Amino acid sequence: MTNAYKQLQSELSSELKNILSYWTQNTLDNEYGGFVGKIDHYNKVVPNSSKGIILNSRILWSFSAASNHLQTNDYELVCDRAFDYLKTFFNDKEDKGVFWELDYQGKPINKRKQVYAQAFTIYALSEYYIFSKNENAKNWAIEIFELVEKHAKDELNIGYFEAFNKDWTPIEDMRLSDKDMNASKTMNTHLHVLEAYTTLLKIYDNEQLRTSLKMLVEVFLEKFLNDKNHYELFFDDEWNLLSNSVSYGHDIEAAWLIIEASKLLKDDDLLEKVNELAVKVADTFLKEGIDQDGSVLNEKNLTTNHIDTDRHWWPQVEALIGLKYAHNLKPNEKYINASLKIWDYTKKHLIDYENGEWFFRVSKEGKVYTEEDKVSMWKAPYHTSRAFILLNE
Repeated sequence: MTNAYKQLQSELSSELKNILSYWTQNTLDNEYGGFVGKIDHYNKVVPNSSKGIILNSRILWSFSAASNHLQTNDYELVCDRAFDYLKTFFNDKEDKGVFWELDYQGKPINKRKQVYAQAFTIYALSEYYIFSKNENAKNWAIEIFELVEKHAKDELNIGYFEAFNKDWTPIEDMRLSDKDMNASKTMNTHLHVLEAYTTLLKIYDNEQLRTSLKMLVEVFLEKFLNDKNHYELFFDDEWNLLSNSVSYGHDIEAAWLIIEASKLLKDDDLLEKVNELAVKVADTFLKEGIDQDGSVLNEKNLTTNHIDTDRHWWPQVEALIGLKYAHNLKPNEKYINASLKIWDYTKKHLIDYENGEWFFRVSKEGKVYTEEDKVSMWKAPYHTSRAFILLNE
């Protein structure tokens, strides 16, 4: 690695502590427990905002992973607070699994069972167990895994269905958000089930879990990955493609997450195939997903050829991870150089030096979208902290 890349690693290490500091100082909800649901662009808490499972599970994962990486107990109270809030308020004690959304006081207002949310909870609980050795966390992670296997796994056509009602019966509208297509199988949810199962396998060596994780890797190779080295996004029950767009951030994120899953499976042939494809995905990403200023583009619609040129915060850091993995597999300065440019862009345009944390997104011209929140259902410390950790391991 070059001196410039070592400097990047050092800066990322410092930024990890900046991010953790922001969240400990700004997001604790001392009135109603847990963490506040929303902080706006100007760093003002939005009163009485609802609390989402994605934000809260990602907080638990981030602080647990950082504690494990830094080998510190400095964040133990935040980890325990996040776990206790999940267990007390998001936990559906009747039908099991976790609710999607609570009001500001902790009362469920959206009780649907989104598989994406169950996956993030497994992911967070597994990482928290590694830190705390809290058996309740491990047992709950296993319980949710078994629920997903029982209710969401498609035994006929493989893969996992997207969402269910509170009682795990089929639901008509399966979308994660208004921006998503109503599809029964999505790349995004499968990616995070794979991520969750990978971490769970580290603490729970179970044959069913191992079999399902291998199936997930194969689904990415055989169903999601197309011949242009992009991962398709939305499908129906029988794996008929419903979408025609590319998400550059998801492409490069998937490349490295699938490697991590394959390593744990100890299948040399599968890992060799996954590594080879990851380099192809990374090379395509370099050609198509990075603009002239070095930043990562958001999406491209292949029907209209329209490119969403907004620079969202999370694809920038996922690119840093994916390019590091590509360089480890096939050393080449192009991966290092691209990483340095992405980080330079991020430092100039996405880090909020005045109020802390990062902006959600900026335009091609570098203009900040002030209507976006600093903390929200979809704005958590997870993508950033994970990148800072993995680039310094």
